[in-house]
Amino acid sequence: MAKIRVRLVKSLIRCLPRHRATVRALGLRKIGSYNDLEANPSVMGMVRAVAHLVSVEEIA
Repeated sequence: MAKIRVRLVKSLIRCLPRHRATVRALGLRKIGSYNDLEANPSVMGMVRAVAHLVSVEEIA
């Protein structure tokens, strides 16, 4: 599977609690933090749910 790098680019202040939990489950804490993950359907669904808070790039 492909790998993706998910980076937190917006603040979690005034976000829904479920969005905060999703960002935390992706392994992100502070703005600018990133995590390299496998691009499986469950991770992509989580990324899609918080797409307004994160940036995604494919890595080799």
